[in-house]
Amino acid sequence: MPLTLDHLRRYAVARTLFKPTTLMRAIEKLGFVQADPIRAPARAQDLTLRHRVTGYRAGDLERRYPRLALEEDYFVNYGFLPRAHQGLMHPRQARLQWTPARWKQAQAVQAFIAERGVVHPREVDAHFAHGKTTNWFGGSSNASTQLLDGMHYRGLLRVARRQGGTRMYAVRETDPAVEAADVEQRLDVLIDLIVNKYAPLPDASLGQLVAYLGGGVPQWKEGRKAALVRARKRLQRVRVDGVDWLWPESERADSRRWVADEQVRLLTPFDPVVWDRRRFELFWGWAYRFEAYTPAAKRKLGYYALPLLWRDKVIGWGNVSAAAGSLDAQLSYVEGRKPPEPGFAQGLEAELERMRSFLGLGLDTP
Repeated sequence: MPLTLDHLRRYAVARTLFKPTTLMRAIEKLGFVQADPIRAPARAQDLTLRHRVTGYRAGDLERRYPRLALEEDYFVNYGFLPRAHQGLMHPRQARLQWTPARWKQAQAVQAFIAERGVVHPREVDAHFAHGKTTNWFGGSSNASTQLLDGMHYRGLLRVARRQGGTRMYAVRETDPAVEAADVEQRLDVLIDLIVNKYAPLPDASLGQLVAYLGGGVPQWKEGRKAALVRARKRLQRVRVDGVDWLWPESERADSRRWVADEQVRLLTPFDPVVWDRRRFELFWGWAYRFEAYTPAAKRKLGYYALPLLWRDKVIGWGNVSAAAGSLDAQLSYVEGRKPPEPGFAQGLEAELERMRSFLGLGLDTP
């Protein structure tokens, strides 16, 4: 039987919404968890992990991060990934070349941090008095903060933990064996990590994600192009309704094991089920947009609309907030009304209860 869009949709949902496991195992299965600072009603990394980690509560990743073999770093976007995966991208050579004077500053700061173990950016600023500088958004920020960001990106420092949301830095230890490994092999592994997280994905989406990988490995621009060619030969491929789809060579997209469960789920905009907007429209026939940075008057879905998944279909969205110890969930549906089946009402109630528990709130929904 030829593969259909229904096969691919069920496969996409079932493979990434795996049975909840431990925090570290869940991140290893995902390969990478995208981070976002907005809380609506929790950060994206927490909203992603709550579906995949047993008993997960908002903030667990940040609380447990110092004890796990995890790193904050840039991959195809910024987030959390296993230390072994991060090492594949280093030593990273940033597109912006530093002057000798800037490298001298960085080396002095690195030595200062090495003496103290873990430091807050305020300590660096107080000791070196680097002054102010213009940030990415045209405003003013501490020059020390910008230097620390650059050192972290280049692999000189690592994020040891967070304090009140602020990154606390330590010197990053290198792994000579990993960093001396063949570049082609490392790129193949990194692209396989992308595919494993977002499969099945349209060929055009793989090309887009490999372009985003330029943020993680800017030093290997030409190597990325060759690695994409190798991946397209290596991966399984099928054309459905004029679109080429790709997925890992070890998996069968038409396997009967790919069955979506009956749960209703509110997903973060950055969840792998919905991240690829191209795939989203092919699977569900409507356009989902992330509108946190859209002027309020132009929003159609809401500030931080959470896609609403039932079985293997995204049927609507919810704007969810927490205040005064209760949860407020404003839900909307693509077809203008909620599904009439009793199973949906029960599933939605269970999902809101899970959300309340995840946030540590009482429940009050209109």
